[in-house]
Amino acid sequence: MFSRAWGIGRSLAMYHGIPGRHRNMVRFYSEFLGPGDIGFDIGAHVGSRVRAWRKLSAKVIAVEPQPDCLKVLRLFFGRDDAVTIVPGAVGARPGTAHLALSSATPTVSSMSSSWMETVGEDRSFARVRWDRSIEVEVVTLDDLIAKHGEPAFCKIDVEGFEIEVLSGLSTPLRALSFEYLPFAHDATVAVLDVVERLGPYRYNYSPIETMRFASERWLDRADLMRLLHRFRPLGRSGDVYARLEGASG
Repeated sequence: MFSRAWGIGRSLAMYHGIPGRHRNMVRFYSEFLGPGDIGFDIGAHVGSRVRAWRKLSAKVIAVEPQPDCLKVLRLFFGRDDAVTIVPGAVGARPGTAHLALSSATPTVSSMSSSWMETVGEDRSFARVRWDRSIEVEVVTLDDLIAKHGEPAFCKIDVEGFEIEVLSGLSTPLRALSFEYLPFAHDATVAVLDVVERLGPYRYNYSPIETMRFASERWLDRADLMRLLHRFRPLGRSGDVYARLEGASG
């Protein structure tokens, strides 16, 4: 119980307690979302993106499988009619799946055993323990779109489960993002393959929680890979952003 309370408290301090972060996040996401737009937050955690997107007057579909994080989301946004909290996960097909929980570090709870093996070899994960497992409901992105409408932006932060999430999508989205970890570089390449098959996208990269793009222009796949190779030796994670060609911000 102590480790669970510590983990959630740490997440709240990290994502809601740093001065200026919320303001920077609102500015950053204004390129993708505006009043009345729909945003999908896949892996909403403790709701930092939900909070920023609501500041932009967007409607938010917040998907989160972790029970402790769901309690926080319901406390913060349960009375907001423009926020729909979906308890569960997103995958390639509807059903159920097992989620490995890390009580002390809930940001790295995952549904991908191969991802956990990969990151477990990195020194920064030396103290991470996945100490329990639960079964969660799984829906697809196509399911969410059919029920809630097409999003103007979709954030995917699912700790190695990105390919499964995108495999449940049959049409390209206007814009999306997914996490990049330097020590799981090959996994990012595989995710890019899936995104490329969905439609003609341009890309950019934002180092972890900086809320700034690393490139002044949007890049093709080859240029993005060159950019990531510059960051890879630094060990700095971040998020890849993909915008459908012809889509306006």
